[in-house]
Amino acid sequence: MSIRRVLRIIGAVCGLGVAYFLVSLFQVWNTGRSADRQPVDAIVVLGAAQYDGQPSPQFQARLDHGLELWNLDLASYIVVTGGKQEGDRFTEAATARKYFESKGVASDLIFEENSGTTTYASLMAVSQVANELKISRMLIVSDPFHLLRAKLIAREVGLDVSLSSTRSSVIKGGDAFQHNLQEAIGVAIGRIVGFQRVDSWTN
Repeated sequence: MSIRRVLRIIGAVCGLGVAYFLVSLFQVWNTGRSADRQPVDAIVVLGAAQYDGQPSPQFQARLDHGLELWNLDLASYIVVTGGKQEGDRFTEAATARKYFESKGVASDLIFEENSGTTTYASLMAVSQVANELKISRMLIVSDPFHLLRAKLIAREVGLDVSLSSTRSSVIKGGDAFQHNLQEAIGVAIGRIVGFQRVDSWTN
């Protein structure tokens, strides 16, 4: 095989790789515009950082949006997710429960997944909660850049989900674009090798 032919093949492969990444990037952005309002069995609010029982601004935006959807009577339950980092006193899920209870949501309508420290681990545990409660359809709430990967992971672990992104996320501008790029890489690779395999670095 001639050098010219080898270079053409390499160029074609690189071109396909770039095209695949760009498609993934567009899908991350486009999915981030999701605003589903169809009735479901449960609203799932994905966890984010908390500080000694107080949600970070990013987490607060997710919780506020989850409450907004809850007040539309779209679901019978709220599922909150997220464990804790080393040294923390509270889990993300416990922080979320505290918030919803303070807003008048009955405690017995809130279910915690309080062990997962990654999206994959949390949604895998949520699938177990769904089986126990016989929940068939869920509405996932998270930041716009996060929703496509969350959706694909949910499908991988057997969940039937729709999506709604928060519009009050504190991650904006250049930071949001960087997150979209990172998510596009995670989605592109995860689709090929499976999302559990890239879980440790996509979070």
